[in-house]
Amino acid sequence: MAWNFGDILDTIIPELPPGHPALAHGDRVLSWEDVGRRSNNLGRALRTAGLAPGAKVGFYLRNGPAFMETLAACFRARLVHANVNYRYREDELHYILDNADAEAVVYNAEFRDQVEALRSRLPAVKAWVEVGDAAVPPWALAFEALAEDGDGSNLPGPRSGEDLLLLYTGGTTGMPKGVMWDQQNLREAQSLALRAVGPVPETLEELRQTIATNGPGATILPICPLMHGTGLFTAMGAFFSGGTVVTLPGRSLDADAVWQAIGRHRISQIAIVGDSFARPLLAALDADRARYELDSLQMIISSGVMFSTELKQQLLAHLPQAAIADSFGASEAVGFGASVMTRDAPAETARFVTNDLCRVFDEQDRELPRGSEQPGFIAFGGPIPKGYYKDPEKTAKTFRTIAGHRYAVPGDYCLVAEDGTLTLLGRGSVCINSGGEKIYPEEVEEALKAHPDVEDALVVGLPDPTWGQAVTAIIHPVPGAAPAEEALIATVRERLAPYKAPKRVLVAPQPFRAPNGKADYKAARAFAEAAGVA
Repeated sequence: MAWNFGDILDTIIPELPPGHPALAHGDRVLSWEDVGRRSNNLGRALRTAGLAPGAKVGFYLRNGPAFMETLAACFRARLVHANVNYRYREDELHYILDNADAEAVVYNAEFRDQVEALRSRLPAVKAWVEVGDAAVPPWALAFEALAEDGDGSNLPGPRSGEDLLLLYTGGTTGMPKGVMWDQQNLREAQSLALRAVGPVPETLEELRQTIATNGPGATILPICPLMHGTGLFTAMGAFFSGGTVVTLPGRSLDADAVWQAIGRHRISQIAIVGDSFARPLLAALDADRARYELDSLQMIISSGVMFSTELKQQLLAHLPQAAIADSFGASEAVGFGASVMTRDAPAETARFVTNDLCRVFDEQDRELPRGSEQPGFIAFGGPIPKGYYKDPEKTAKTFRTIAGHRYAVPGDYCLVAEDGTLTLLGRGSVCINSGGEKIYPEEVEEALKAHPDVEDALVVGLPDPTWGQAVTAIIHPVPGAAPAEEALIATVRERLAPYKAPKRVLVAPQPFRAPNGKADYKAARAFAEAAGVA
């Protein structure tokens, strides 16, 4: 059968216990009856606003109920989710929404000024929907009014497994790209790991019976943003099994609020992004573990960056009943491998158990045998996306056919051991992964070169215990100039999202360029390391 998430919602909601929570945010709790009714109303309102099946909806939202309600509305109305990084500045926001061909944008009220500045540049947008308690401007629609206005009846089908979810990702080079997941393959990809540990419903009727017999799914707290794949896909796993998605009102990671919420909502799973999230969470437990009631927590899920064994061990010392599931995947491929660790069964950092759908190839597309000790790129041949939205050239580079089989090849390099486990080495490109955010050196370099005292600039990622990689710039000033480090960092922050700004800026006596003008990142990195930054 073909899976469609709208059909899943129509199937499971009538089977859930009356009043069972679907979404919780601070003191606000929405039951599944609420979400079922409101998402149908919202989906119908977007269709009435002129959005036909397949139209794109920009999600310019922080974590909160509106995100998952809008996602449900899109699936039920056959509209397409397109995530927007709320840290972006005006030009970056315009690029995403324009590239996605967004016809509606749902945004938090705090972003009203940014939206106001963008509206004239995005004439294709038919509906701006504001989430908040205050009165909306005359050009916007009020989210709450749309969600509450209507009889809440199910939207008519038919739907299709070919209906899309668009996930914008930093990738490895260039501007962000929209990964086109059809719902059939996304559901199958998410089911792969679950099949390894037990039966998985393979039809809507089996799913209905599972919910009716076993009750609702997990209660999850995605601590990482829903605007990124890790937060979104882990939340979807609980949501589309009739579970509960809990979100926190704060705008940054508040470790105390996380641990308090687990006890309050009886949360069974949390989703984080590696060491940069784990460190403050661990610090709160080290300071006063006795403050928190955490016996309900069964799983800590992480994906996207390195998660060190040492930190896992320290967390599990406080949470002996829990397991840590470290997932190796990408926006372009879910399910390369997993590393599950418990207090009594440690796992090596960056080493993952994979499956028969993964292959490791060398640069000549020859499969590397197990135990070869030769680095190669990983390729996933299971359920994968259709490609990148409106970008056939980059699609051909990442979604490749090797020996007659189509693979997703996002650029990760690894070693494959004799037992088939994978040791992740990192991206083969110069892409920087800082705290789970992918950052392109080129765009930071261009922002630095906007400063009048900068002649040339290169940007590299250096190892950092908190962020995984720290953005580090090496600039060559114009003759006679001596720009201040703070001023250069401020220049980047004015033009790009603040997380892309360098942590350090070093001055080099000459540009690190080859004779043909190409950047010599290896030399730039060596210079930064010699300066004692790493």
